[in-house]
Amino acid sequence: MPDPIVIWGSGAIGGTIGAYLRRAGRDVLFVDVVPEHVRAIAAGRLRIDGPVDQFTTGGPAATPEAMTGQHKLIILAVKAHHTAAATRALVPFLAEDGAVVSCQNGLNELVIAEIAGRARTIGAFVNFGADYQEPGRITFGVRGAVVVGELDGRTTPRVRDLHETLKLFEPDAVLSDNIFGYLWGKAGYGGILKSSALTNDTIAEFIADPRRRPMIVALVQEILSIAAAESVSPLGFNGFDPAAFMRNDRPAMDASLAALVSYNSGTGKPRSGIWRDLAVRKRQTDVTAQLAPVQAAARRHGIRTPYVDRLVALIQAVEEGRREIGAALADELGGLIPTA
Repeated sequence: MPDPIVIWGSGAIGGTIGAYLRRAGRDVLFVDVVPEHVRAIAAGRLRIDGPVDQFTTGGPAATPEAMTGQHKLIILAVKAHHTAAATRALVPFLAEDGAVVSCQNGLNELVIAEIAGRARTIGAFVNFGADYQEPGRITFGVRGAVVVGELDGRTTPRVRDLHETLKLFEPDAVLSDNIFGYLWGKAGYGGILKSSALTNDTIAEFIADPRRRPMIVALVQEILSIAAAESVSPLGFNGFDPAAFMRNDRPAMDASLAALVSYNSGTGKPRSGIWRDLAVRKRQTDVTAQLAPVQAAARRHGIRTPYVDRLVALIQAVEEGRREIGAALADELGGLIPTA
């Protein structure tokens, strides 16, 4: 039998991808830390719902403690702050010539490569929207960009195979020789999503609000300036145009933000997963973990990051129960902008 594709972390991102691969006839092994979710998948009760698609599937599933064997391909789809622990847990089951693919938010490839080895790490970028609702149920809210690439930009047989596999989920999936360009592009756009979680606005409402526009621009430009210092050329997707922000082109930035309002309107995922973690699931987000590599790179280059630093502090205050989600938090972040 062919070796199954392992989905390590079968929640919103991993569960959605794995469900599509399973429906397409691929052998998939779902791994997750929630026993009830594992049991539902194993019983054939993994339900994908929402405006994009609706179907039910399932397949072999296990908790990490029940894992066995050696596997050639493991798609890692846990939250960023669980990356190191999850990678250490999966490495014993990764074949010597296998690879871990980071289908996550953030620059997690850097963490994975330190543990699993750079040669056993493949980069990936995902921008589709999905929410884990309960064991056995995931809402697929909106399609978005899916990109894969080797960390060194080479086009290898394994990354070509991975690209073809992910096209079973997203037909427009891209094979890139600049995966870090996409990851840094997502870091810039991710700044918008993270700051929107400070309020109860939908993502589209937040971006469209003229009061938020100066702060959004300043935050995105701060993050992308770090990418430039890292000699990375950020790439755009789904309406986000990093080049417009990097050259401070006001009409082009306005056009990009209008496109993002359109992209985020009328979807089954109106708010970010970060907002959901804070407001609904009442748990720690991965904002600190996602932005830690950005802050570390800034320090290496002597770049100040007042917006990123304040954003992290505000999210942490909500996580710890010291502050409440609301417009005042976004006002505070926007207050860093000097007045004339």
